[in-house]
Amino acid sequence: MDVSFKSHRAYISKGTPRLLELTMADCCSCSTLGLQKPFPMKHKCPVDGKKYGVVSPKTIKHHIKEPWLWNEIHQGYYFCSNPDCSVVYFGQDDSVIEKSSVRTEVGIKAKSDSALICYCYRVTKAQAKINAQPRQFVTEETKQKRCACETKNPSGKCCLSDFPK
Repeated sequence: MDVSFKSHRAYISKGTPRLLELTMADCCSCSTLGLQKPFPMKHKCPVDGKKYGVVSPKTIKHHIKEPWLWNEIHQGYYFCSNPDCSVVYFGQDDSVIEKSSVRTEVGIKAKSDSALICYCYRVTKAQAKINAQPRQFVTEETKQKRCACETKNPSGKCCLSDFPK
């Protein structure tokens, strides 16, 4: 599977198999329903037992302390968003990458108000709590396809759902 910054490849499962290109802009707005991936879209964290969503190896490489030492194998990788779990990434084989092996503070797991919720524009939890402008700005930047969530956000996903309501 080609996992690049500019596009993901996936196959449409209905009818004749056709290649569908998804751009980075689609990551924040495209539903993955109807797309068939080579790995399950969710898998249980070997530590907390809950199911979490898939993350690309490219994302993992951007956040672990020594990516050149990581032994990536052909399997699904997942992001554990549970703030109380020490695992950040895990594989289908139940291998884990814990917080201590990640160079990026994972905002969704951090209790501090100085933790980031938007990695593209470095918006903290505190900034988002007291002011609606950061969310509005990030929303507009995302619409204009000026985000890099796939690599900058440890979850590999768009940060907009992490903003306070």
